[in-house]
Amino acid sequence: MSDTAPHTPTKLQLLELLAAIGTAQWRDFAAAAAHHGLTSTQAKVLAQLDGPLPMRGLAALLVCDASNVTGIVDRLEARELVRREADPADRRVKNVVATDAGREVIRRVREEMQATHGALDALDEAESATLYALLGRLRPTMEA
Repeated sequence: MSDTAPHTPTKLQLLELLAAIGTAQWRDFAAAAAHHGLTSTQAKVLAQLDGPLPMRGLAALLVCDASNVTGIVDRLEARELVRREADPADRRVKNVVATDAGREVIRRVREEMQATHGALDALDEAESATLYALLGRLRPTMEA
């Protein structure tokens, strides 16, 4: 009798698979961003702006120095994709806010990620729901 039960993957196998998928998704994201004249980092900034975000907060999300964020935001602001606003609670703090044009361009970038969309199309509804639930369980711990 053959063993048809799936084996339980090791944490290393799971990490390697997550890394491979993350790398492929990032490459797809960068290609779609380039189509809109954005670097992958500029597009990542736009993707993070669900609401006002302080420059230091952006630096933490990008895992880079705040001085690097200044240049990135300068270039996005020159294209009118973001604007800087004083924080209402502390006027010394500058928040970065996506403009309507910025929200539209990041929507298009995400929409044009053909490799990622194609991979997700391979899942049926139940598999998509399961994947979504599992990733949702991992996300808070990973972002902590």
